Amino acid sequence: MKRFKIAVLAGDGIGPEIMAEAKKVMMAVKSNFNIYWTFNEQLIGGASYDKFGTPLTDDVLDEVFRSDAVLLGAVGGPKWEAIEYDLRPERALLKLRKELQLFANLRPAKIFDSLISASTLKSEVIEGVDIMVVRELTGGMYFGEPKGIEALPNGTERGFNTMVYTTDEIERIAVVAFEVAKMRGEKLCSVDKANVLEASELWRKVVTNVSADYPEVELSHMYVDNCAMQLIRNPKQFGVIVTENTFGDILSDEAAMLTGSIGMLGSASLGPNRNRAMYEPIHGSAPDIAGQNIANPIGMILSTAMMLRYSFNLDRAAVIIENAVEAVLKKGLRTKDIMYEEAEGVREVTCSEMGDAVVEELVRILSTIEPDTEDQSAKFAPDAREL
Repeated sequence: MKRFKIAVLAGDGIGPEIMAEAKKVMMAVKSNFNIYWTFNEQLIGGASYDKFGTPLTDDVLDEVFRSDAVLLGAVGGPKWEAIEYDLRPERALLKLRKELQLFANLRPAKIFDSLISASTLKSEVIEGVDIMVVRELTGGMYFGEPKGIEALPNGTERGFNTMVYTTDEIERIAVVAFEVAKMRGEKLCSVDKANVLEASELWRKVVTNVSADYPEVELSHMYVDNCAMQLIRNPKQFGVIVTENTFGDILSDEAAMLTGSIGMLGSASLGPNRNRAMYEPIHGSAPDIAGQNIANPIGMILSTAMMLRYSFNLDRAAVIIENAVEAVLKKGLRTKDIMYEEAEGVREVTCSEMGDAVVEELVRILSTIEPDTEDQSAKFAPDAREL
């Protein structure tokens, strides 16, 4: 039996609601794949600040290091916007990334056929879109020094941040991106701003050097402003995108909205040790709808599938979860954020009802297959397209 200890950090806002649905899904797959889960639930973000005065305690960080993977819901909200910057909920997320050395963030943006009409773009533009954004996660302006706000002699202030990258930092994210592109059989587009930023000039140079080790992957380069435009104009030209931290933060959210709702997509944050990766939906805490049971849990559920794939090599189980989600959407079930049409067979459901529907479909699929006694999936399988 495979035994895994999961650090469950539900966080703030809708985090606890969507996390509850992800746990249902995890429990539904355990018997067929000979898994025993231990959920280690801890406070993080605003919930932690309210109780302990800090968004991430040392005890919770220790528990994370003793776990096999981390599931994160969401952190933050207007309740904590006025507190000292270093104590805001979002600092917990940045600290986790830094302490766990989570340098590679994988954010898929895939169009479900049944949700094409949910996108604000024309169907012929987005049909068949399946993009993976590989974002560098521990460098750039979010972590670069010096940074701060200083007083000037004339009585005004100056805010500053520093975009910094080393060769090693760029090389390791480039390797992940090329591996992802190779596994998916797709092209790799490296996004930078090398025409005006020296850090981007180094980025382009290093990524180009790494490409020599991956002759089977076609590499292209694109400026970030052009990429932002092309994602709207012709998103199907992209397979895998690799870019630095700040650009990736923006572009991955833009790519997510091609799918119709940011609530649909999960993400994986990987480091040198796959057993300490972190998985989370890419949306925020949505405090305006928290507690109403109307949030979309699919991004959290698909994050769980990514955890099975990347941390535990349970690729077949991950694909079955993804297939269950797609089947539920084909049946016409929609949470409020993707309830874009009134049509026969389409109906709005709550967060918990969506989770129950995915579990029901998951159980149906599992009943048709033989239980796995030993998973044979690859150690690093960035994408699985069929069982």
